[in-house]
Amino acid sequence: MTRVKRGTTAKRRHKAVLAQTKGHRLGRSRVFRQAKESLLHSLRYAYVHRRDRKGQFRRLWIVRINAAAREHGLSYSQLISGLSKAQIEIDRKNLANLAVADAPAFAQLMERAKAALTS
Repeated sequence: MTRVKRGTTAKRRHKAVLAQTKGHRLGRSRVFRQAKESLLHSLRYAYVHRRDRKGQFRRLWIVRINAAAREHGLSYSQLISGLSKAQIEIDRKNLANLAVADAPAFAQLMERAKAALTS
């Protein structure tokens, strides 16, 4: 049976890990063992934080909607309740965009929500 030397394979694998940890500090970007562990942690953080970002945006949208709703005399929860009673289905992202960019359209939604709350 012939002998298999694995130097080139290991070198390629090490170079790939070190390339991915390029911006890390100290030995985490230079020493393979430290770099490998640092890479595993960084990939895990990236995965988790991609999901966290969605919640952060939702919180931002709610803050913007609440601020715009209070200018028209309703709280956020009253606005959402009024919209659901008026059978208006609009997600928070688009509602926040309307509140920021298109005040007249948001005002029309507010009026429909107020009317649904009083009836």
